[in-house]
Amino acid sequence: MTGLHIFLIVLCFIAACLELRHRLRPSSPLILDTLDWEIKKSIDGIQIIGWLEISNPHKRMEVMVPEIDISPTLLGKEGVNEIIVRSNIQAVHPDEEYRKDGYWQAYIIKSKKSTRAFVSIKLINSESIEAISVVENVWVEINWINYGPFGRIRKRDGIVIPLKRPMPLTADNAYFQQYKDYQLLPLKTHLLGPQDDIVEVLTTYTANIARPGDVLTIGETPIAVMQGRYKHPSTIRPGLIARLLCRAFHPTSSLATACGLQALIDLVGPSRVIISFLIGVGGKFIGIKGLFYRLAGEQARLIDDITGTTPPYDQTIVLGPIAPKEICENISSKLGIDVAIVDVNDLGRVKVLAANKKCNKAFLKKSLRSNPAGNANEQTPIVLVRPN
Repeated sequence: MTGLHIFLIVLCFIAACLELRHRLRPSSPLILDTLDWEIKKSIDGIQIIGWLEISNPHKRMEVMVPEIDISPTLLGKEGVNEIIVRSNIQAVHPDEEYRKDGYWQAYIIKSKKSTRAFVSIKLINSESIEAISVVENVWVEINWINYGPFGRIRKRDGIVIPLKRPMPLTADNAYFQQYKDYQLLPLKTHLLGPQDDIVEVLTTYTANIARPGDVLTIGETPIAVMQGRYKHPSTIRPGLIARLLCRAFHPTSSLATACGLQALIDLVGPSRVIISFLIGVGGKFIGIKGLFYRLAGEQARLIDDITGTTPPYDQTIVLGPIAPKEICENISSKLGIDVAIVDVNDLGRVKVLAANKKCNKAFLKKSLRSNPAGNANEQTPIVLVRPN
């Protein structure tokens, strides 16, 4: 047995131990969903109401939720300091008496069961209701504790409630950017979130403009956000592998931080990341670049670390979308035009993550090089491409 064989055996053993440790890491099965949000305007202010549902899909485990709290943040282009914010969360457990004092009593969510909480947020300004109109969105941060056989885990989620939505364009007020072989129309939307239906959003903002032959494109990050695929870094626990290997990536990479790389490890496992990294390093010595991203999986290219997207998602790590190909085929069949999910940057790099079968990807890459959607806070995730 040669030294290389011994090295490979030791490497496989270490990878297997890390994989086992990864699979046995503390985790909670609880899932939090946000439901039925409404905005009510009155003379004295604006009230936002909605529901949180916490479900336990585990077959045997029972998990306690001893604490839960919400923290609303007002977002707008102008000052919002004069606005008073009052928030309340009320437990509505299916098998316990309703508490009028608003106290969250520690609750056990049994296997295959769920519970709900009613959320109320009120924006008040003593001077006038018009003063509240500067608020464009409310970011509702949800902090809650999971307590069970895995220990005590603090979770941090959030949802955007848009108070303002742009009017969808029509053929009369849609002004395309003119190029030799094509026209481009970036479409402004409200701040998207997991409460939005992907098909409904794309239909709403394009139904009055799109015509046969057009290509509807949307960024991969907005799709992932609508799928709820974002995490706050405080909920990610970087291990030794993430803290060591992240230093080898380019500083501008989303994998150059311990939390960014750990997000990938949590998705594909430490063994795949380690093996991909070693092969990637070896490939660079013989002049082959990009092997790590090919071997580590599509998510390695798609993860956006903090500051990589529009506020308030700039403080979260956004993962890549799920089933992008199926999304494109579904929307294309409903709208009757080609649809593509893309990743474009200011350097002129265009990656077509997914598209329906008939879509001309080569034409799409050529037409999107100018990055019409932008990489700042334009809030134009949809771009309509029209061939001349």
